[in-house]
Amino acid sequence: MKYAEIIEILAPELDALNRLITSALHTSTPLMNEITATYLRTKGKQIRPVMVLLCARLLGSVNEKVLHAAAALEMLHNASLIHDDVIDETKRRRGVDTVNALWDNHIAVLTGDFFVSAALEQAAATDSLPIVKSMGDLGKELSLGEIHQICNARDRHFRIADYFDAIDKKTASLFVKCAFMGAEATGTPAEVAAPLLQFARLLGLCFQIKDDIFDYFPSEKIGKPTGNDLREGKVTLPLLHALAESDNAPAMKTLLAKDELDDTDIRTLIDFAIACGGIDYAYMRMEQMHREATELLTRAYPDSEARQALLDLFSFIISRDI
Repeated sequence: MKYAEIIEILAPELDALNRLITSALHTSTPLMNEITATYLRTKGKQIRPVMVLLCARLLGSVNEKVLHAAAALEMLHNASLIHDDVIDETKRRRGVDTVNALWDNHIAVLTGDFFVSAALEQAAATDSLPIVKSMGDLGKELSLGEIHQICNARDRHFRIADYFDAIDKKTASLFVKCAFMGAEATGTPAEVAAPLLQFARLLGLCFQIKDDIFDYFPSEKIGKPTGNDLREGKVTLPLLHALAESDNAPAMKTLLAKDELDDTDIRTLIDFAIACGGIDYAYMRMEQMHREATELLTRAYPDSEARQALLDLFSFIISRDI
């Protein structure tokens, strides 16, 4: 099924979730209400809460605890995006102005902090200490993943293993927590949920690889310039593969050692990565993980609408154009 069809089968649960999020973010402060209302109008595809809901459906059913857990994850994720936009000086996301562009960095940071606090409130509403603890763990993992990526860039580490370690923490960890919370909120034993958590990890890794591939091609839908990762010092999988395989790697590494890359440098590195098969390699790695994840899910759980939706969600992650 297509992603729109996945959303359709979850429509009642997603409606309840979005009402819960809107209520949780409502305050007595008009400015904050204006900011959150503006932000929520462009809430994106909500892939992470969709994961929570599907995992809960696979293992049981969507209850109030599941909805609070999904709301907590979605708000923590959005907090990280708001803060990222400040750090990266991003002015547009999903085709609209960011919080920092509409107001300023000060307001954006405070808004991100408010989202974090609201997320913790929702986690506490589950009355589940493991869910609350997992939120704390997730916050640390997301931060450490970004720090790891910064250190790799600063220390000129161009190892594929380091890249996977970083995206495991900064992206895949969030998808793993989606599965964990869906399982925990339905009372599923850890050993029953284990294959689902591994499926979610592989999905999260592929999500980030596909996101990184976007940086090599122009797209108005994504809302950021080509080569933005390189401008921030991030060397991602396609270029890492090229550096590992090409005889011309020393010249490219010399280029990457510059304090600041100009547009010509960026174009040279992108063309080098594409010409050396970096994009093809990235897709090959995603397809390997896709096969592994499909086998994990189909072997561990009986056929159901939720299982098929999770498999189709993985396919969508790889094929999406935004």
